[in-house]
Amino acid sequence: MTAQAEKMGVSGPVRVTVLGATGSIGQSLADLIERNPHRFEVVALVANKNAEALAEMAIRLKASSAVLAEEGRYLELVEKLSGRGIAASAGRNAVFEAVDRETDIVVGAIVGAAGLEPTFRAIKPGRRIALANKECLVCAGELFMSRIRETGAELLPVDSEHNAIFQVFEAEQADQVEKVILTASGGPFRTWSHDDMTRITPEQALNHPNWDMGARITVDSASMMNKGLEVIEASHLFPVSHDQLDVLVHPQSTVHGLVQYKDGSLLAQLGSPDMRTPIAHCLAFPRRMAVPVKRLDLASLGTLSFEPADPERFPALQLALDAMRAGGAAPAALNAADEIAVEAFLCKKIGFLDIPQAIEAVLKQLSASGHLSVSKSVEDVIKLDVEARQKTLEWVNSIPSSH
Repeated sequence: MTAQAEKMGVSGPVRVTVLGATGSIGQSLADLIERNPHRFEVVALVANKNAEALAEMAIRLKASSAVLAEEGRYLELVEKLSGRGIAASAGRNAVFEAVDRETDIVVGAIVGAAGLEPTFRAIKPGRRIALANKECLVCAGELFMSRIRETGAELLPVDSEHNAIFQVFEAEQADQVEKVILTASGGPFRTWSHDDMTRITPEQALNHPNWDMGARITVDSASMMNKGLEVIEASHLFPVSHDQLDVLVHPQSTVHGLVQYKDGSLLAQLGSPDMRTPIAHCLAFPRRMAVPVKRLDLASLGTLSFEPADPERFPALQLALDAMRAGGAAPAALNAADEIAVEAFLCKKIGFLDIPQAIEAVLKQLSASGHLSVSKSVEDVIKLDVEARQKTLEWVNSIPSSH
């Protein structure tokens, strides 16, 4: 019996359900599970529509079931799993059924607003939620954290910055914390002039210097919107005020998070930019597990540099901070507008600097119409998400196309 299994009262391998199995988080998680086959039992793997990748992963990890959200790919999944003894299903209800199955850890890694309902439903007594979906806290933070408290479920952050802070945040000394600092690489345009940034192409924005991520997250990192969304998440994850949250640009992506205490101590978590480290921390907590990541050689690194974030050159960051302070449904609208604006940029319908302009315009419009009040349910959040996306599409279609 593993320490984690014992902690959870499990008399065998720790049971794991993965939402968003075929994405980058899911792939990293699969690598860890495959290296520790006796430590984990895969209950269910859930993906959107990539039947081939899902089937391959389910076979590798000896999963009990594989589920696609896209019903149209069901027969393809069945064919690829034929004779393997792995149950196949598809559709919205099938995703919910997978979430409801007995399990110890649910990894919430579905990208975007699509992850809201299944991850929220996964919060049940006695479970650990390893959260990698930003929308759960950005769009429905109050609802999500309230559900965590009500059920007594355990929430651990997978994102590298939040996981780093979690590792050095002394919960019993929360009242002694002065500041929580998230680091940002600064992306590929950290030193570019405003004039140069008017000519940024999607290809350039997708060329992140340190991390291998999905398209939207990579563009958000380039605009620093991603860091703004992470600050919003941190405001729900840690018992600190908005004014105690800060962002520091750190190009080497070696220091992932810091916590400043009242006695002057500044605690930091360092590591190679490899998502297997925070994922492993969530799987094995409160113990550690071996991970074959590149070890830091500080002597070879030589220098670690830091600089303040520039909200004027990266207005998306300031928009996110303003939405956090506004509260209510503002962060949810911000996130939805950003997703559509980034998609429009990737399709070359708008420029890179048009992304924050679109978001700001939509937020002002929704605020003026009184649509940014507090959401009382996940359904409210989803309804606002749809409206904000539509408003952003209208904005994108209203401007002359010159990109």
